[in-house]
Amino acid sequence: MLSAADVQVARRLARLGGVADPAVLLALALAVRAPRLGHVLVDLATIRATVAVDTEEPVDLGALPWPEPAAWAASVAACPLVATGEQDAGGVHPLRLVGSALYLDRYWREEREVAAELRARAAASAAGVRAEVLADGLRRLYPDAGDVAGRRAAATAVLRRLTVIAGGPGTGKTSTVGRVVALLAEQAAATGGRPPLVALAAPTGKAAARLAEAVHEQAAALDVEDAVRDRLLATSASTLHRLLGARPGSRSRFRHDRTSRLPHDVVIVDETSMVSLTLMARLLEAVRPDARLILVGDPDQLSSIEAGAVLGDVVGPGAAAPALPAAARVELEQVSGDAPGDAVSPAPAGAQEPLAGGIVVLDRLYRYRGAIAEVADAVRRGDADAVLAALADGGDDVTWIAGDAADLRATAAIAPVRDAAVAAGRAVIAAARRGEAAEALTALGAFRLLCAHRRGPYGVSTWMPAVEGWLAPEIDAAGGRMRDYAGRPLLITANDYDLNLFNGDTGVVVAAGEGRMLAAFERRGGVTTVRPNQLGAVDTVYAMTVHKSQGSQFGTAAVILPSPSSRILTRELLYTGVTRARERLVVVGGEDAIRAAVARPAARASGLRARLWGATG
Repeated sequence: MLSAADVQVARRLARLGGVADPAVLLALALAVRAPRLGHVLVDLATIRATVAVDTEEPVDLGALPWPEPAAWAASVAACPLVATGEQDAGGVHPLRLVGSALYLDRYWREEREVAAELRARAAASAAGVRAEVLADGLRRLYPDAGDVAGRRAAATAVLRRLTVIAGGPGTGKTSTVGRVVALLAEQAAATGGRPPLVALAAPTGKAAARLAEAVHEQAAALDVEDAVRDRLLATSASTLHRLLGARPGSRSRFRHDRTSRLPHDVVIVDETSMVSLTLMARLLEAVRPDARLILVGDPDQLSSIEAGAVLGDVVGPGAAAPALPAAARVELEQVSGDAPGDAVSPAPAGAQEPLAGGIVVLDRLYRYRGAIAEVADAVRRGDADAVLAALADGGDDVTWIAGDAADLRATAAIAPVRDAAVAAGRAVIAAARRGEAAEALTALGAFRLLCAHRRGPYGVSTWMPAVEGWLAPEIDAAGGRMRDYAGRPLLITANDYDLNLFNGDTGVVVAAGEGRMLAAFERRGGVTTVRPNQLGAVDTVYAMTVHKSQGSQFGTAAVILPSPSSRILTRELLYTGVTRARERLVVVGGEDAIRAAVARPAARASGLRARLWGATG
């Protein structure tokens, strides 16, 4: 249950504080352990029932001699290392106990700071908005009368200081971003002011590049003046770390903070589900109080690998049904022309109304429909029976290979995966040998094998060689004895700003004549090439983890599920894997694995949702 680091840090703290009580020592170790697994806190009252172990083998941790919760919390509260309650107590206290929730002090302060900043921003409206200009812009940029949620999202982003645009893949989130930037530019032009300084950012370089490309694509299609179109085309994006000004040697402090704010009037963050509590705290410190902050993402996807599930906590009950206070409903009706009842429902009882007013959930699918959408929706709702029914009756869109993936890998049952992998691989290699980079990249995006694990019988380390074995004749014919053979699919594993390539980017090696090879990558609808020996951190990518695939889409996605006992098999992992498929989905896993995933939401111990939503959350 505990790693050596958890134990040794707890022992060191105990020596510093003169602590000898083993129950307190256990609590310290669990508090140190929590952020390592993505939790912000450890709840001493429930940890016995909720704790998990770093093994796929089932272990009954409830049978251990856990301390009685009330007495345990009292012992921890008496520890000189621990401050209690929500008030600053002075002195040096590396831990904080609030009720039965035990935090490392840093995370308690960050959680409290994020909640206070978000509430303050949510309560403020943006100044100087010309309602008639906004209404005209919404009519032009949203000519489809049925796109009520999209209109509401764009209008809310113009009217408020804090907006959260949530929704699954293919619901138009990044399309909304382009329209919001255009509407804000039109507001500035109408008032004679300078165009707003807009920052587009994302947690990863790959996501930032995709966000910028989406805005540039929107620029060509939107009904706007040339000056506004030029503003959109001039907009760039960066990682959050680059935006904030990363400091060498520090992962938690940046050049821009509360004493040196960002200059931007608008900060738009995509893929916010991957933003940790610490990074969100640093962002909120750096954004000017009078600037607009727009958070975009899917709260049902996998969260940050670091502590916190910020987007899920912020959206809270707003994910179930859109909610809006009465005054904001009237305001939106005036600019959008939609009847309030068509767009939103009343705010939930007990909800923080300002926060509810800034949350918009997009649910109109543009990218995929049919059986894939049914599977994704059933997973999101946590309905295992509906998931299994949709998988079993998927038609041409969905194929379910029922059984343990480790047992099926070398059998005929895996033929749908093998056939799709071979067809896509052959197309990539053939195009690459002809030197047709664009065609090779298109073929590369036609299929991807996704694994939950990196290692083991269900992991990339096992399935990558399997795909290479299926493709062996084609790889050998393409010069497979060389590392960079024509058709080799590439995965960038570290950001390279000199080459404008980012962690998670995929490309392919293509022939360039006279025995030369180039590595080709897609950029802004075109192709960019570099010499393979210029690439630093790069892997072959016949298979990749579901985590690595976030932000990507493939024509066919084959998802390899691990055994039901795998601790990383969660509802969010299954949902993320399923929603990578654009046209066809293949799921490999038994009914027990699917039920285990759906029944296991990746709940992270956090107090942020309660601070924002109270009992409603």
